[in-house]
Amino acid sequence: MILKGKKGIVFGALDNQSIAWKVAERCVEEGAQIVLTNAPVAMRMGEINKLAEQCKAPVIPADATSLEDLENLIQKSMEHFGGKVDFVLHSIGMSVNVRKGKPYMELNYDWMQKTFDVSAISFHKTMQTLWKLDGINDWGSIVGLTYIAAQRVFPDYSEMAESKALLESFARSFGYHLGTAKNVRVNTISQSPTMTTAGQGIKGFQEFFDYADKMSPLGNAPAEACADYCIALFSDLTRFVTMQNLFHDGGFSTMGMNPALVQ
Repeated sequence: MILKGKKGIVFGALDNQSIAWKVAERCVEEGAQIVLTNAPVAMRMGEINKLAEQCKAPVIPADATSLEDLENLIQKSMEHFGGKVDFVLHSIGMSVNVRKGKPYMELNYDWMQKTFDVSAISFHKTMQTLWKLDGINDWGSIVGLTYIAAQRVFPDYSEMAESKALLESFARSFGYHLGTAKNVRVNTISQSPTMTTAGQGIKGFQEFFDYADKMSPLGNAPAEACADYCIALFSDLTRFVTMQNLFHDGGFSTMGMNPALVQ
């Protein structure tokens, strides 16, 4: 029960394959109260109401690119909890270019801006809204999910790579301000390729998943293990970890070559 008494907001649970879904379940198991949120279009596609019933948590729809929606979300969450939140998970990512199969050399720039807004700028907007509304307690924790394509080239990941690089930069920059003012920590978790609904929408994902699994000494980290890592970062056990990009990938990020791939 390492989150007993804590209250948080979980963005991005779509279905039971989602990392955010696993995080929500683990938060409640560890004693936290949560609010679930997702964009209205994602809520229509997913099964978030089933999770809400299971976790005894309200669902407050919010388009994370809308400051008005984010203000409503945080204000209503504080009303529900009777106070500020202690943790936030940002598990949001979407590329129209990837969905529509646009090659990287022929990207639609209007779609690219949408990708950046949804996948990265929404992280800054969430933190800025928490700052403006004084919505997070001292020693709170904010976590965003990212991927190693922010540092290395994975061609089919397209402009989501730049989105993740921007997300990680926002974590460091806002982490300074939130840490200095309120001892709030901000980190990103760079997760293994994971069999989520969104992940499987990327071209060649199965081959990519298998490659990473063979390259990693421990194999790919599953969604359930990522949820455990998030719980650790939300807890008081990691109070002095901030402004870090933390690799949760079975060792993939440190490997140069694995004989298993040659074999």
